[in-house]
Amino acid sequence: MDNSQNASYQAGQAKGQAQEKGNQMMDKASNAAQSCKETMQETGEQAKAKAQGAADAVKNATGMNK
Repeated sequence: MDNSQNASYQAGQAKGQAQEKGNQMMDKASNAAQSCKETMQETGEQAKAKAQGAADAVKNATGMNK
């Protein structure tokens, strides 16, 4: 293998490694985004439940629940 073939091989290796590293980073970013989405959904559900509980407490306190 001459120098130009070796350089070409090395460049191909570096390119492949960079692509794989990029894919790994994209996977990590995607996983982080999914985790954030799930956390926000849970937070929204908790807020909704608290608001419903507060509304029920007001109804009970004012006698509107009867």
